Amino acid sequence: MMRLEDYLALHACQSPQKIAVVCGGEEYTYAELYQRVQQRAEELTASFSTSDSSLFTLHSSLPAIPFRSSQSVDFLVEYMGIHLAGAAAVPLEHDLPADSYDEIVRLLSNVSLPEDSADVLFTTGTTGRSKGVIMSHRTIIADAENLIGGQGFSPEHAFVVSGPLNHIGSLSKIWPVLLVGATLIIVDGLKDIDKFFRAFDYPSPKMATFLVPASIRMLLQFSSARVEALAEKMDFLETGAAAISQADMEMLCRLLPRTRLYNTYASTETGIISTYDFNNGSPKAGCLGRPMRHSRLFITPEGTIACQGPTLMTGYIGDKELTATVLRDYQSEPTLFTADRGIIDAEGNLHLLGREDDVINVGGFKVAPTEVEDAAMSLPQVADCICIAAPHPIVGRALKLLVVSAPGYDFDKRVIARYLKTRLESYKVPLLYEQVDKVNRTYNGKLNRKAYRQRKRCGHQKK
Repeated sequence: MMRLEDYLALHACQSPQKIAVVCGGEEYTYAELYQRVQQRAEELTASFSTSDSSLFTLHSSLPAIPFRSSQSVDFLVEYMGIHLAGAAAVPLEHDLPADSYDEIVRLLSNVSLPEDSADVLFTTGTTGRSKGVIMSHRTIIADAENLIGGQGFSPEHAFVVSGPLNHIGSLSKIWPVLLVGATLIIVDGLKDIDKFFRAFDYPSPKMATFLVPASIRMLLQFSSARVEALAEKMDFLETGAAAISQADMEMLCRLLPRTRLYNTYASTETGIISTYDFNNGSPKAGCLGRPMRHSRLFITPEGTIACQGPTLMTGYIGDKELTATVLRDYQSEPTLFTADRGIIDAEGNLHLLGREDDVINVGGFKVAPTEVEDAAMSLPQVADCICIAAPHPIVGRALKLLVVSAPGYDFDKRVIARYLKTRLESYKVPLLYEQVDKVNRTYNGKLNRKAYRQRKRCGHQKK
């Protein structure tokens, strides 16, 4: 099986002058990028003869090398250089505290990795403590081929990546770009909106990008005209990692009428599973399409999603017991059992209904907070929101909606409540409302529900 670095070498040989990556005014051809990767691999290989445990561990025959990520060409060189040197890459947050970094180094020094291991990616831990997910070279190629077949990556594409490269959302876009020999454009987040939009001035007939729903909402609120100006150049846009609201889907369809707009089901543990082009005349919130080439999925009797195929993780590093809670054999095949609730429609499309542990039980009724939030987000007065469980003086436990008001609108809970009554069953309409300055989200735009549950347990939740 060819690995990611084999494809890089192939393009360096067949298309040496093709631009592989653009970042911060620098351009590297495939030949130049591969030369730098080879040089870094040689340096790492030489360093393996030392005992510098701050760089790697020789506990097994496969070294694991942690390094701080960056939105730069240097990240690509380090990441692929580690692979080429026969080691596993462990990209970490660029601003990870020293104590946390040292803790990961200690963890790596006490475990053995399977021989085919390529990466160890640490999750954000929003549903529990942070976990190191082991991914194989086979998984990387399967994910890349899923995206190539599902979204049509081609050598003509220039793909803009703005998210952190140590997480699968953006890291996984490097893989299909390098497999097909396209061009990667790296931008450092959306802190500088002008830089993000200037990236699309690159002379390519086909531009594409990946944005989490929170970033999409920000662009739609403050830069909708600039998004619309990309209509003739944007071949496709992918979102995922969190739920995108129906209102934002519909607005994207209006602004980018000829652009393929994909909503993808993926996670670090499952890999890239399914995708759905919602710019097909029928945008459906929560619809995530059919499984891609290397993936299969089914709904368990409990109503949760289970995934199969080579995109699955190898396991959680150093924790066989935790791995066994989610990764088990089912009908003689490794299966990843998620906590995501879903259904499969008559056309075979997956629909996400939220996470099993996010469901709120109120008065005997089970409410998926995502349904409430999606309805509220379609109201112009609401810029952001989260639905949580909160104590109530009469009913004991009630739904509460925390709302960030849109610019130019005053917070009026009666207006919001009346609107929600036209969109939801009565038991799903929150009894409590509160205006907040912001909603707690993770790096990739997911609502940080764990943080609100912790605040409630600690007695910090506002009444």
